[in-house]
Amino acid sequence: MAAVLAFVETSRGKLKKSAAEILGEGKRLAQKLGGTLDAVVVGHGVTALAGDAGKLGADRVLVADAEVFKAFGVDAYLKALVKAVAASSPRLFVMAASVVGKDLGPALAAATQSALLADVTSVAVADGKVRVEKPVYAGKAVATIAASSPMVVATLRPNVFVPAQPEDGRSAPVEVVDAGVKPDDLRAVVKEVLAKASEKLDLTEADIIVSGGRGMKGPENWGILEKLAEAVGGVLGASRAVVDAGWRPHEEQVGQTGKTVSPKLYIAVAISGAIQHLAGMRTSKCIVAINTDPEAPIFKVADYGIVGDALEVVPVLTEELRKLRE
Repeated sequence: MAAVLAFVETSRGKLKKSAAEILGEGKRLAQKLGGTLDAVVVGHGVTALAGDAGKLGADRVLVADAEVFKAFGVDAYLKALVKAVAASSPRLFVMAASVVGKDLGPALAAATQSALLADVTSVAVADGKVRVEKPVYAGKAVATIAASSPMVVATLRPNVFVPAQPEDGRSAPVEVVDAGVKPDDLRAVVKEVLAKASEKLDLTEADIIVSGGRGMKGPENWGILEKLAEAVGGVLGASRAVVDAGWRPHEEQVGQTGKTVSPKLYIAVAISGAIQHLAGMRTSKCIVAINTDPEAPIFKVADYGIVGDALEVVPVLTEELRKLRE
């Protein structure tokens, strides 16, 4: 029996960046609960990754490795996680509030009749209860919620928790979880995944994001932001207005109807700061805003602000940042 069971996601033959955060927070909480940390890895050809989870703090690694898990599907993965829960009997189950976690979290909570605490930014243990904090009302307030069900399922917002650091020489015992899943047992089966070949880091895992808004005046000006992102080692984001206009792909949209991000640095360029956009980025550690309107709502949440035309300010800022990195 473990105090905490952590689901760690994989991608392209390695653990995702969020795995270190989930295992780091999972280890801390396991110690608070006076128990050990189990990890569960699900996929095809992922057995070799069990050692990486051990190096990141897991005391035991449960692995469900089969062809049926090659492409993510809620039905298949859920059956594997239910078996892992039965083998671990945790007090707390944690996973990233990623696209996968947002699908699996509610399903697992329902299947195990557990409380679900979703998209949380802080977790504590008090009086034997798991207590969390999470943004509500589009980030305008923070709710504190306690759960006392036998098991609690919590999805943790990426880029918020301190990641575990790998320990050379550390290992953990590995146990195979036979989920007994066959394609014929599933209501839906993923036959093929069509994805663009890209080495870009997903927005939800990025430490630095440069986002542009409608004030960039057109897609032809996006090269300015690309150079700024390159200068600071970041990735590109966009507002809903930009995506709706067809200037940028939906995968770059930040906001209530896009992705929720918590980078170390968020640079909002020519974005007014509508509440829907703020809902997706206001938990960023440091926010820099560039806008021509000194009364723009984005300045109310920004740590640093520049009032000026982005087409004039950004090239100068990019050049100065390049000089600092030389």
